[in-house]
Amino acid sequence: MATLVTEQGIVHYEAFGRGRPVLLLHGWLNSWAIWRPTLELLSQDYRLYALDFLGFGESGNQAEEFSVKNFVFMVDQFMDRMGIAKAPLVGHSMGGTVSLNTAIRYPDKVVKIAVVGSPIVGSSLSPLLKAAAYRTWIGLGQSTPALYSVFQAGFIPFLRVYSHFLAKDGKALGNMLTADVAKLAIAPFVESITTLRQTDLRPRLHEIKVPVLGIYGKNDRIVDPNQHDVLKQYLPYSEVAWFEESGHFPMMDEPERFHRTILEFLKND
Repeated sequence: MATLVTEQGIVHYEAFGRGRPVLLLHGWLNSWAIWRPTLELLSQDYRLYALDFLGFGESGNQAEEFSVKNFVFMVDQFMDRMGIAKAPLVGHSMGGTVSLNTAIRYPDKVVKIAVVGSPIVGSSLSPLLKAAAYRTWIGLGQSTPALYSVFQAGFIPFLRVYSHFLAKDGKALGNMLTADVAKLAIAPFVESITTLRQTDLRPRLHEIKVPVLGIYGKNDRIVDPNQHDVLKQYLPYSEVAWFEESGHFPMMDEPERFHRTILEFLKND
């Protein structure tokens, strides 16, 4: 397990392979673990870095805030401290939104971007995620820690069941999600999804000048899959890969096609 100290806190990451660097950014309630197969399959061609956002996975949860904006700063600092001048970013869900924001905020550091089931507009989140996106939950959880513990204990069994509606291998996804949620404190749980809900990248998407690929699953129940239309409308030169047999986790539902698509995008100059 590798860690790096940034201004916001301790960032955990996994590095694998040799070659040009590529950063992999996970989504809400996930960790670097969502990229395990990707690390193995793409490692012959690239040096892959799978990061845990602050408060998620094995990264520290002592940051002042767990917002999309702060995750963008985290990516910038990670690249500086690792000596990575520029690199492609591959982001799933919230990680894709962070990737696009990074390209807007630090255009010289991003070579290209692949987003996977990522919201361009926060209103595209499912009702379940919108219900979690209220800052009042943070105050309530911090003032009554036992209440969050009770919620967490009940939410984990729910996730195991709900995962079967989110991916073909619901058991594998459920095991992964529940392991990650068990580590989450109230602040990163709520603040990250709250700021994601408030996101609207449409006014600034035109500032992105690097190649962009959007991968969206037709059966996505977490983010409205029609976000691919929004991406294409506001970033006309972007590519879109439509996965008919996938939901929010195409890397699990159609792994061979997913990794082939990512690899072709990374190699295409």
